[in-house]
Amino acid sequence: MNLQTGFVLTRQARDLSPYSPQQTTQIEIWVKTDTGPVQLLVDGERPVFFISHDDHQHAIDILKRNQLSVELKPVDLANFEQQPIIACYASGIKVLQQAKIAFNQSELTTYEDDIRLADRYLMERFIRGGIQFYGNTTSYPQYQKISHVKCKTADYKPTLHCVSLDIECSEKGVLYSVGLDSELDSRVIMIGPAPNSNITPPLHIQWVDNELALLKVLIHWFQQFDPDIIIGWNVIDFDFRLLAKRAEWHRLPFKIGRGGQNLFFRQSNTTQQGFVSIPGRVVLDGIDTLKTATYHFSSWALESVSQELLGEGKIIHDPFNRMDEINRQFREDKLALATYNLQDCRLVTQIFKKTHLLEFAIERSRLTGVELDRVGGSVAAFTNLYLPQLHRAGYVAPNLHSENWFASPGGYVMDSNPGLYHSVLVLDFKSLYPSIIRTFLIDPMGLVEGLKLDVGAAENQSVEGFRGGQFHRSKHFLPKMIEELWAARDSAKKNNEAAFSQAIKIIMNSFYGVLGSSGCRFFDTRLASSITMRGHEIMKQTRILIEDKGYQVIYGDTDSLFVSLITPHSSTEADKIGQRLINEMNLWWQDHIKDSYGLSSTLELEYETHYQRFLMPTIRGSETGSKKRYCGLINTNGVEKMVFKGLESARTDWTALSHHFQHDLYTMIFHDQDPQSYIQQYVEDTLSGKYDHDLVYQKRLRRKLNEYQKNIPPQVRAARLADEKNARLGRPLQYQNKGRIEYLFTLNGPEPKDYLESQIDYQHYIDKQIKPVADAILPFIGLDFESIIAPQIGLF
Repeated sequence: MNLQTGFVLTRQARDLSPYSPQQTTQIEIWVKTDTGPVQLLVDGERPVFFISHDDHQHAIDILKRNQLSVELKPVDLANFEQQPIIACYASGIKVLQQAKIAFNQSELTTYEDDIRLADRYLMERFIRGGIQFYGNTTSYPQYQKISHVKCKTADYKPTLHCVSLDIECSEKGVLYSVGLDSELDSRVIMIGPAPNSNITPPLHIQWVDNELALLKVLIHWFQQFDPDIIIGWNVIDFDFRLLAKRAEWHRLPFKIGRGGQNLFFRQSNTTQQGFVSIPGRVVLDGIDTLKTATYHFSSWALESVSQELLGEGKIIHDPFNRMDEINRQFREDKLALATYNLQDCRLVTQIFKKTHLLEFAIERSRLTGVELDRVGGSVAAFTNLYLPQLHRAGYVAPNLHSENWFASPGGYVMDSNPGLYHSVLVLDFKSLYPSIIRTFLIDPMGLVEGLKLDVGAAENQSVEGFRGGQFHRSKHFLPKMIEELWAARDSAKKNNEAAFSQAIKIIMNSFYGVLGSSGCRFFDTRLASSITMRGHEIMKQTRILIEDKGYQVIYGDTDSLFVSLITPHSSTEADKIGQRLINEMNLWWQDHIKDSYGLSSTLELEYETHYQRFLMPTIRGSETGSKKRYCGLINTNGVEKMVFKGLESARTDWTALSHHFQHDLYTMIFHDQDPQSYIQQYVEDTLSGKYDHDLVYQKRLRRKLNEYQKNIPPQVRAARLADEKNARLGRPLQYQNKGRIEYLFTLNGPEPKDYLESQIDYQHYIDKQIKPVADAILPFIGLDFESIIAPQIGLF
């Protein structure tokens, strides 16, 4: 038996035929190794969940009544209430589900009944991406199949082959072409006769007679080039949804999975979201993967994201006329359509390369064991890491808390002191919540063990938390988990491994969110509150310490403090003060935590930024300071940069008119220049039509258009006008099912940009886009917007 190492691509478990004599379940794991793909078949694993020992007889009665084959077996485990536990081993996955439903209908509590068999198998062996295995091997031309598998965890980083896929079709969903872009082969499979021309096209086009032939060629392509990863843009809910539907219409088994297996597509009954499963291949949607990696864009359209990241976009970039143009090209210029099709594929390929998304997904899987294509997955990651350790400590995990849920306080947000400042420092606690967990030993099992201690023992063996929480000083896992992740991230940053560092940061920072979420089985208000309320305490005390040194803390937010140095300072002087402050603060916290709790502090305050000038505005129409909204001017080696947070220039629902005005106005005021002439000229130019190209609003429709019944917002009114016009012109409707609309305000109200019929309402833009920007800063220099522009308004 040859020992091999690889990386988990896909996993699934199924019930075998009842005619199988030895077992009723099989786990299939597809793995990528240095020598190619391997199919691992694990037989004989029984699905399991748990019940309390007190419910033993009740469970027996329910199983007999429902004629279910489930073995009830005492195990050396307890729940968090210290009750002994019975394991329920089912003969198959379907039987397990039936037993779970029967128990729940009888109000018998079950534990861990949502852990899938394949996930539990890998999790309990600490297999996180990398896997080492052996068994009985059968070799096929394109893969190996290994049965009677034995496996364990391994440290392995794969090289995965990727293809970017994109389809073109009619508005009725009839396929025109499929584009495929990979290092192994790039082509477009196009329906239609090959042109009678000796000119070789600049790209590889494979011509087919009809849609059925296209699907057959696509299946053959996957068999021939055998990619590990399929990427695309909305590739699951659009491309694979349609491909699966068309294959089904033609009654064609869509065997693009490894081992000749079919693609399986299913749709959520509640959200209508699609899910695709392709044995041996992973599908990564560009939008979902970017969101998981915490990227943010004003629009998630491929055109917008590619322009922002790559500086280039789609060949047909007008969304209103795109369908018309695609139809025309399919009829008249298939080479142009193929070029457009392949360009979309290549844009997605370049986005993945630019953002290292595949490397990010691999590293996340190696750290946590979650599937490569798992969207979000913070709770799943925590479960994978924590549950096996919990079992070995003698506990089963609690269930989700659907009732008796008490929210915990959020992050600390200090009331701000509004004003226009010179020299403001930003001091930031590095990963504050993870460092609180490490320092104060916050942990789900640690809470259970700490609360078990009697009064005398608790004083020496536990650390007091908040809302009645106390945490055992030695029986815990989470602080060690974070310590290891922290060290790994420091190493990744040192080695310039950006994707690895980002994956660790997201996972580490998600642990508080998981513990503070009712969607996590380990949620307990004493856990989450002991993190956030400790954070409040740390921020407030640090503010006192800083102000005792003669500076003013003008704002604080979760883990950051904004410190005014009172008077102007050069960058060199400010940097010295910032470094001195963080050194003094960190030393104080080390001594305080050691003296007060007998613990070692991992709190680390860092010096982040020096703003030469800084504006903390008021809430509009109030004298109260705002929160999460400010602007500052940074000067780095003579290069100036304006930073807007929460203000109009940082918001996508404000127009370019306000963005440009705000940037220029604030720059002038930060440099002590008189802005009155600039304001007058900007208003005059706006009224004269000079900035008409900057008046467009862009807003997303969060619901379907017909779901807006009351309080119709401007973007909905514009979208309805646009689709009414589309209908009259015989064009596809653009906004019935959500979407993003561009519109302007006219004297007749909001109108879509592409169907503008009325005169622009310039006064709207003065009042709603320019005036609020000016009002946020002018009072701090003794000026008033209305007084400045009064002469200009009288001219028109």
